Amino acid sequence: MADVVLGIETSCDETSAAVLVGEQARRAPELASLVILSQDVHRVFGGVVPELASRAHLAALPAVVDRALAEAGIGWSAVDAVAVTQGPGLVGALLVGVVYAKALAYGRARDLIGVHHMEGHLFAPALEDPELAPPFVALLVSGGHTLLLDVPGWGRYRLLGQTRDDAAGEAFDKVATLLGLGYPGGSAIERLAGEGNPARFAFPRPMLDDGFEFSFSGLKTAVLHAARASDDLERDRPHLARGFQDAALDVLVTKLERAIRATGYRTAVLGGGVACSRTLATLAARRLAGAARVAVASPRLNADNAAMIARAGWYRLGLGEHSDWTLDARADLPLPGLETSTPATSHPLRP
Repeated sequence: MADVVLGIETSCDETSAAVLVGEQARRAPELASLVILSQDVHRVFGGVVPELASRAHLAALPAVVDRALAEAGIGWSAVDAVAVTQGPGLVGALLVGVVYAKALAYGRARDLIGVHHMEGHLFAPALEDPELAPPFVALLVSGGHTLLLDVPGWGRYRLLGQTRDDAAGEAFDKVATLLGLGYPGGSAIERLAGEGNPARFAFPRPMLDDGFEFSFSGLKTAVLHAARASDDLERDRPHLARGFQDAALDVLVTKLERAIRATGYRTAVLGGGVACSRTLATLAARRLAGAARVAVASPRLNADNAAMIARAGWYRLGLGEHSDWTLDARADLPLPGLETSTPATSHPLRP
C-alpha cells in the first residue's frame, strides 16, 4: 500500500512536484510539500508555446522534485509510489513528466500510477476539505476544458455537459489578450472588472437556457466587436472586462445551479484554473445558498499543480491500481470512470 506518494505535473506550463503522506486505511492523506514553477516566458507570446514548455519542463523537473522531497523532509527511501499526469494536455510537456516519473519509479522499484489531469482538479478541494465526499456536482473549468459532472462516487462520473467550442479559461485568455492585459488573463480580467460598470456592455449569455452544454466562442466574438467599435478603448477597457466576466460567470453558475436542482445533491465542487476566481466562487455560493454548499480549493491548488495529481493517484493506488512501464502520455486521455450511459438514479436529470 502506498502511504507516501510523489506527484508530478507537467501538462502545460507549470512544472510541479508534491509529496502526499498518509495511510491508506485513513480517510485522507496530508500534503507534506508542494512546489510549483511557472514558465513566465510564455507571457511574451500571449499564450503557451508547446516546444518552449517541453524544454522548460526538461530543465526544471529534477530540481523541482528534489525541492519537494526536501521541503517534505523525506528522502527517496520513504517514497512508496510516483503519480504523474498522463493526460490530457500538451503531449510534449506530458511526455517529459511521464518519462521522468517512469525512470524514477523503475530505477527505485516503486509503484507508478498515471493520472488524468481533470480527475486531479476534481480531487483538489479534498486536500483542504477532508470531509468532502460524493455525491456532488462538479464544475471543472480551465484553459482547455469546461466540464459539468454528476459525481455519485469517487471514480464514477457522468458527463452532464461540456463546451461545444472554446473552454471558459481559453475565452478569458483570448479576451484578456484583445484588451491588452497579457497572458494568462483570468486574474487580470477579474482585477480590471472590479473597476467596470456592469451596465455599460450587455453581452449575450450563450446557451443560458439550453440544458447543460456550454459555448463561449460567440461571447468572445461579441467582446471583440465591442472593443473594435470603441472610440476610447482605454476608457472602455474595465467596462468590457466587467461585461465579459459577468456574462461568462452567469452562464457557468446557471448551469451549475441547474445541475444541483436536477440531481438534488447538496454539494457543488468548483475546480480548475478558472475556479481561482473569487468572483466565481462568491457568485456560486450566493446563487446556491440554501440549496448546496460550494467546495472550492485555494487558488494554489486550483492552478495546475502536483498536489492534486498526488491526491488522485493516492486514491487510485488505494484501489489497487497501478501503471506498468508501457505508460505513455496521451493528449486525448479519456476520463477514467466516465459513464457513457445514463445510470439508474433516483433523480432523473431534466435539463
